[in-house]
Amino acid sequence: MDSIIVNADLDGSKISRDIYGHFSEHLGRCIYGGFWVGKDSDIPNINGYRKDVVEAFKELEIPNLRWPGGCFADEYHWRDGVGPYETRKRMINTHWGGVVEDNSFGTNEFFGLCELLGCKPYVNGNVGSGSVQEMSEWVEYITFGGESPMSKMREANGHKKPWKLPLFCVGNENWGCGGNMKPEYYADLYRRYQTYVRQYGKDKIFKIACGPNAADFNWTEVLMREAAPLMDGLSLHYYTVEPDWNGRKPACDFTEKDWYLTMSKAGFMETLVRRHDEIMTKYDPDKRVALVVDEWGTWFAVEKGTNPGFLYQQSTIRDALVAGITLNIFNNHSDRVRVANIAQAVNVLQSPVLTEGPKMVKTPTWYVFHMYKPHMDATMLTSRVASNQIGPKDARVDSVTASASHKKNVYTVTLTNAELTGKKEINITLAGLKGKIKDAKATILTSKDMHLCNTFAKPNELKEKALEVKLSGANEMFITVPAMSVVTVSVTA
Repeated sequence: MDSIIVNADLDGSKISRDIYGHFSEHLGRCIYGGFWVGKDSDIPNINGYRKDVVEAFKELEIPNLRWPGGCFADEYHWRDGVGPYETRKRMINTHWGGVVEDNSFGTNEFFGLCELLGCKPYVNGNVGSGSVQEMSEWVEYITFGGESPMSKMREANGHKKPWKLPLFCVGNENWGCGGNMKPEYYADLYRRYQTYVRQYGKDKIFKIACGPNAADFNWTEVLMREAAPLMDGLSLHYYTVEPDWNGRKPACDFTEKDWYLTMSKAGFMETLVRRHDEIMTKYDPDKRVALVVDEWGTWFAVEKGTNPGFLYQQSTIRDALVAGITLNIFNNHSDRVRVANIAQAVNVLQSPVLTEGPKMVKTPTWYVFHMYKPHMDATMLTSRVASNQIGPKDARVDSVTASASHKKNVYTVTLTNAELTGKKEINITLAGLKGKIKDAKATILTSKDMHLCNTFAKPNELKEKALEVKLSGANEMFITVPAMSVVTVSVTA
């Protein structure tokens, strides 16, 4: 029997709700046809925002939404996306598909979307092809409440009151698509650009520096050494790519070995977080600077017949396991990881939501975010998992991962079972629990076939269901978990 022991009497760090953030780039059909259809669309909308998509993300209570990129951010000039639609500059999206970007979705539309969703705006500034003045004036346009040319422009564009800008990143992937820079050069640029990200009024802007690509530990070393006092967060990008960039297959086309390779690569996030945290702690022992994992998720080949530059992929129980494993890692390292954004929100990579014309479907990834909601702003509890390792020699993985938290008298344990066959009997103990368990409930996301997905014709193939929990003592419970599963156990004590 496998076991999970939760230290119910040892409080850890707070699990920031911002770990459960999402990402919306001007890429494929994420913005256009995803979040935005326009006010004249036949698809039901709220002032141009697609109604079913908005409702799906409101149900997840998403904490923040990142925009406008991604690689698009460092070729985006914000003035092109404000003012009357008919005067907005049209451009070619050179990064993603070579399509025309008409800029009908810009700053005002993004902040309107965040207001509708009830989430924090997370904006990426343009360092790669933009100027200090451009970035400074964008921040002024968004946040300044007094009289200035930028505030007057905002008022002329229909929004007199300034917005809040809680999260702002100075550039994106400046080691790659954002300028192919060396870390020393970008560190100097970051010091300069962030100076002009002015804070107007009392609302703090959380400044994020462009961090490393996956295991580029030297980039983290240089940025922390040269600029740590001037940043609130350092970004990290890592994608679960199986088996490699050149050998990718569509999301629903994989073998059993591919499954375990994917699980292994998802689990590598643990190593990345630990190693980057160690470097950051050399310069920031109090862990003031957050690790911001603002791009993560699976990256498979596009679905057949779709534009290769649109990065449209389906989602199976394999993606759900990647989401569950990754979020468990973030929860367990919530002392350093305090913001994260899965890539991307709609119709791109590991999306919680897919659309096609007037139809919308929730993917297995959506259900994982729904199941993990109780962790948001809860107190992390350390846990220990006793389980076996599985998979081939070159892709050994823990069959079970878990994380735990509590809010007042409610304890939440989330776990993943990466076994492809059979079932697991798991005993969960709340060690040190004061009193006894009064009630325990559980939900599960699983699949009878690893290749199944929710399609527009069959949207409910994979969805969250109830799972039986048996109490086996004052502080113990027992569950039987099928293969390929993500589980949430909620305990009242």
